[in-house]
Amino acid sequence: MTTDKSEPPTRTDVDKALLGGATYRSLGEQKLSLAEERFERARRTTGLWLAPLVSIIFLALPLDMAAKQQTLAGILLGVIVLWITEPVPIPVGGFIGVAAIVLLGVAPAADALAPFGSSTVFTFIGAFILAQAMLKYGLARRFAFFILSLPGVGGSTFKLIAAFGGITCLLSAFVSNTATVAMLLPTALGLLAVIAKMLQDRGLVAEDFDPLRLRVGAALVLMLAYGASVGGLLTPVGSPPNLIGRGLIEEATGEKISFAQWMATAVPICLFMFVVLVAVLLLLNKPEIRQIEGVEEYVRSERAQLGRFSRAEKNTLIAFGFTVTLWIFPGVVAVVAGTDASVYETISGRLNEGVVAVLGASLLFILPVDWKKREYTLNWSDAARIDWGTIMLFGTGIIFGSLLEDTGLAKTIGESSSDALGLGSLFAITAFAVVLAILVSETTSNTAAAAVVVPIIIPIAVAAGVDPFVPALAATFAASFGFMLPVSTPQNAIAYGSGVVPITKMIRTGIVFDIAGGLIILLLLPLMVGITGIGG
Repeated sequence: MTTDKSEPPTRTDVDKALLGGATYRSLGEQKLSLAEERFERARRTTGLWLAPLVSIIFLALPLDMAAKQQTLAGILLGVIVLWITEPVPIPVGGFIGVAAIVLLGVAPAADALAPFGSSTVFTFIGAFILAQAMLKYGLARRFAFFILSLPGVGGSTFKLIAAFGGITCLLSAFVSNTATVAMLLPTALGLLAVIAKMLQDRGLVAEDFDPLRLRVGAALVLMLAYGASVGGLLTPVGSPPNLIGRGLIEEATGEKISFAQWMATAVPICLFMFVVLVAVLLLLNKPEIRQIEGVEEYVRSERAQLGRFSRAEKNTLIAFGFTVTLWIFPGVVAVVAGTDASVYETISGRLNEGVVAVLGASLLFILPVDWKKREYTLNWSDAARIDWGTIMLFGTGIIFGSLLEDTGLAKTIGESSSDALGLGSLFAITAFAVVLAILVSETTSNTAAAAVVVPIIIPIAVAAGVDPFVPALAATFAASFGFMLPVSTPQNAIAYGSGVVPITKMIRTGIVFDIAGGLIILLLLPLMVGITGIGG
């Protein structure tokens, strides 16, 4: 570093860096050590030749598999290599896969591209626009200071991450996981900004440090994504796979699962899973600073400087409150009337989370900050700066998920694996259900994983003379896993889109929690089913 006082290191603008986070940054856009740069260069170069090689080798294998299934599998393997090694931006890797699907005749273009119209894609768009306004006008920062001011929370990064995860879990039990993460991401980035500025002000990082590479940021944002998946298991309405799996189980076995029975079974499992999650995240992404000394004074000082709510902040809060209320309302109706009630089916169908998200975001272009000048809370140039890469990336993930089901590839994998393993006991079939659901969820959406895996597991169990209830429920729970890749769940995609979580950190942390969570489901679920009598 130069000693010339006339040319000091450029001080990092933390807010600007976090607001401009992206799904892919070139090596020149990051602050890397020499060792890190060598690793990143080797990883990305390897992908250029490894991805096509893996696809070509798989397509050339003489497998007893339908042609379209083998072609889809070969393309998907190549795309996964592209996603892991990042020789091209991750969304572009998905585009290459989609193009290959059409060019190699797996599906016509109209069918292949149809999933881009999924409501989840519109949830991303609406939620990202809301987040843009929250970050632009400082509302996320206000929420962050509120959480930091809670008794016993603000003084420790460990306690802060655990408390933030607890809030996420509870919310996601009644609000969809995607909506929960989209709702809380600005607050997570606000918390990271506060911590990053404290590190910067106290000289604990270089003046020109990269706030997007802080371990505390990765832990915080991954807690948001993974915590929502864990909390989503708490109730039948917490996550779409729950409703899909429950419906398939009830249809196949005739055994009803009440709201209370589901929660009685899920709560102990989720509590244990949350403790393990905190441990995994903090061990693998150990925060740069453990104790945040003087945080109370810092928070008081910063909150005083924020002053009163501006008109733009009030408008953003109105749009945000409107959206969250409509997101939560179907869950409230489910608790009161039950998920089988016609009123719940009507309300949940019409208050689709994607429609609600874009409707709430639209308010930002209607609510004025200066009516005489016809200036509104956001203009389109603000909206155009959202991370469209994440939206396109998850759209490609949905495409692969739908084609795994449509071509029958998922069913072929499940049945051939079952035959090869010779499954015959409850434990073996349940273990297979958990592993298969997690693997399918890694490369497709969790909703698709439940829709594909549960119908595979039930006949396998019946053929082996085993009650299919426990294996099918285990597959339903495990379908909400898949923590390694951005396309595994919408929550992962949003977390990755923040720019704070490199793909390598997501893979490393995700695979550890996949294994830990899978073991928890395998060991605790049969025990809790026996204790609660669920489905009996």
